[in-house]
Amino acid sequence: MIPINTLLEAYRTGLFPMSIGGRIHWFSPEQRGILPLDSFHVSRRMRRILRQGRFQVTINMAFREVIYACASRQDDSGNWIDEEILESYSYMHNSGFAHSIEVWQAKQLVGGLYGVSLRGAFFGESMFHRTNNASKVALCTLVERLTKQGYRLLDLQWLTPHLAGLGAVEVPRQDYLRMLTNAMEINCIFAEQNNPSRSR
Repeated sequence: MIPINTLLEAYRTGLFPMSIGGRIHWFSPEQRGILPLDSFHVSRRMRRILRQGRFQVTINMAFREVIYACASRQDDSGNWIDEEILESYSYMHNSGFAHSIEVWQAKQLVGGLYGVSLRGAFFGESMFHRTNNASKVALCTLVERLTKQGYRLLDLQWLTPHLAGLGAVEVPRQDYLRMLTNAMEINCIFAEQNNPSRSR
């Protein structure tokens, strides 16, 4: 298991881990994916989906289920989540630093995401969906909570076409590190002691 202090110090300095070939590697991309919180726009179609109530959203109710689902995605992009990563982030969750957002339909987990909250930054690790729009609902819920709690940075690590379609952009590493330093100047609370909560 990766020591929690090692993980927290890595995030403070712009690094994040991935397991490749059974070994932990640390990354700080030259172009960093972020989602600007102050310009995030929810489309009319997405607002309609949120209002319809077809999904139920919870926070920190099923962290391990979410990370397992992210690790077993069909496109294999979750394969960097091995048992060491899973146990390390589960410990981070139990310590109040890692959080999950779960999206349910008919009492089935159909989407979600997890990440790390540290002072004024949230580091998105991975997301998944098993039905259309479920991951978008999770992301909208995340942005709503971060904005309400005064966060300054939502880090997405690398930009993907899916994330770009949701408003994410790339910034050079030096710009990202300045944003990170700014976010470390404040302390935000994502959820009180990881108590399960419901949204919408």
